[in-house]
Amino acid sequence: MSKIKKMRPDFIAAEFFYGYGNNYAGINISNLDVMLYTLQRYSPTTKVIVFVDKEERQYVDKLNDILPLHAVITHPVNQAEVLKALVD
Repeated sequence: MSKIKKMRPDFIAAEFFYGYGNNYAGINISNLDVMLYTLQRYSPTTKVIVFVDKEERQYVDKLNDILPLHAVITHPVNQAEVLKALVD
């Protein structure tokens, strides 16, 4: 999080993991929530590209409703999808 505060990147790519019944179940939806809240505060123009397994794709929508994502790419990831997300 300290790097985000200092660097303010144009893009961040991250793997999404839904929090099945663990400490994410209350306040957080996934492993990305804290990072996304930090981005909102310190680097709101950073675009977030999320990679997700198709079994967890439905949960990304819950996260996207709260914290807008730039692109969601379902596994298997291919280069063309990533390049498209970087250009959009």
